[in-house]
Amino acid sequence: MRALVVRLDSFGDVLLTGPAVRAVAAHASHVTMVCGPRGEPAARLLPHVDDVIVWEAPWEGVTPPTVDDADIEGMVRRLRAGAYDTALVLTSFHQSPLPTALLLRMAGVRRIGADSVDHPGTLLDVRHTRLPDRHEAEAALDTAAALGFTPRAGDDGRLRVVPTPDTAALTGNGPYVVVHPGASAPARSWSPDRYAHAAHLLADDGHRVVVTGGPDETDLTRHVSGTVGVDLGGRTDPRRLAGVLRAADAVVCGNTGPAHLAAAVATPVVSLFAPVVPANRWAPYGVPCVLLGDQFAPCADTRARHCPVPGHPCLDEVTAQDVVSAVRKLLKESV
Repeated sequence: MRALVVRLDSFGDVLLTGPAVRAVAAHASHVTMVCGPRGEPAARLLPHVDDVIVWEAPWEGVTPPTVDDADIEGMVRRLRAGAYDTALVLTSFHQSPLPTALLLRMAGVRRIGADSVDHPGTLLDVRHTRLPDRHEAEAALDTAAALGFTPRAGDDGRLRVVPTPDTAALTGNGPYVVVHPGASAPARSWSPDRYAHAAHLLADDGHRVVVTGGPDETDLTRHVSGTVGVDLGGRTDPRRLAGVLRAADAVVCGNTGPAHLAAAVATPVVSLFAPVVPANRWAPYGVPCVLLGDQFAPCADTRARHCPVPGHPCLDEVTAQDVVSAVRKLLKESV
């Protein structure tokens, strides 16, 4: 059986499909992941993915392409050439799988399943309804099971990635705490000065501090690391970042892809979590986690990319000492 798993949005979203992908792979001879450009690096980290098709859909993302630019006909031809038997379409609770299902039906995929609140007509063979407040990783696994893809015996359902490299040459020897100050949306960001203060207090508390970030975040990581941290801004691709996170005692970050990557390498997380999306669906999954931030702030569940409340109180009322206390709590629990 040749199977497709489709998740068209971001890095963290794709990581959360990992348990469902493994369930599909337990029954299929070949698994292809279809994802968008932002999700591609995560798809290539997932175990049991045999192939990755990257396509930017006109119904996903912050700045999606036009229908013409998306070359839907070309994508249909590519999928048809793959002769896929079945497809699992995975979406967040607020997204519709039906545009993707139409594309797959046009490409000749015989059996399609998804979680959908909308009437699917003939687009879905299996229409699953997710349980209320289900975590995204669990909801994806539930949808896979509804399509007949149950996990292998002994699979614990946690997030995983392929083996990571040794990154001691980057981080130096000895224990450390990672601080990852970047986030994909400003509404999910703690202020740079607060991150810098937290890095200093963590160092004062006896921790080596390693600061990570992407190539476009080097000014931010330089500011946060200051004179106390190892600045790895722009120096880690996703697989090396997974290695850095795996070897850490704990990770301090917002609700962003690296939080899920930390969970995938079984590292505890201090999550500075803005409630613009619900934590019960999006918090780091399957690892010890301390959630910081007012989960009942006025911005809750707005899915806002820019904070709609003056002063960003949901996160900016969190102090650097709160972060240090949360790290202490995690390390005490993990002993």
